Amino acid sequence: MILPKVRDPRFTTIRRGGTLTDENHRLLALWAATCAEHVLHLFEAQRPSDPRPRHAIAQIRAWTRGEVKMSQSRAAGGHAMAAARVLSGAARHAAFAAGQAAVVAHVAAHELGAAAYAIKAARAAAPPGEEEVAGRRECRWQRDQLPDPIRELVLDDQRLRNEICWSVFEC
Repeated sequence: MILPKVRDPRFTTIRRGGTLTDENHRLLALWAATCAEHVLHLFEAQRPSDPRPRHAIAQIRAWTRGEVKMSQSRAAGGHAMAAARVLSGAARHAAFAAGQAAVVAHVAAHELGAAAYAIKAARAAAPPGEEEVAGRRECRWQRDQLPDPIRELVLDDQRLRNEICWSVFEC
């Protein structure tokens, strides 16, 4: 489980009673896509002919530009997660990262799912004994990609949800 039991209003758009602006929702989506894309090669190395995770990332990026509807990005995310279910290890986590990124269009709080699964992918791909170092490196890389307008929001979200996200945000 990567979502809290009680929804954080900072990840609910203003028009739905929360405080999240559309611009920051798009920034969260783009950051999630960047996190997922960073580890996508781990999936594609194992399943080069399966386009679902890459398509999911493309769909969330298209959603941020207003080129596709939320439901299209959400559906692509579901397809990416279906690709993950039959796998294990780094490839599985990388596909889940792509799926989580794509569903940020529907629920902004999935941004942390994309990041957490990407860290899990980096850990799983690391040589034995180097998993924790690889995870911390990926976590720091992700933080370096955070746009300033959402930086504090995401860092606070990581602090609040670290425990339910496999404690991957200790970097």
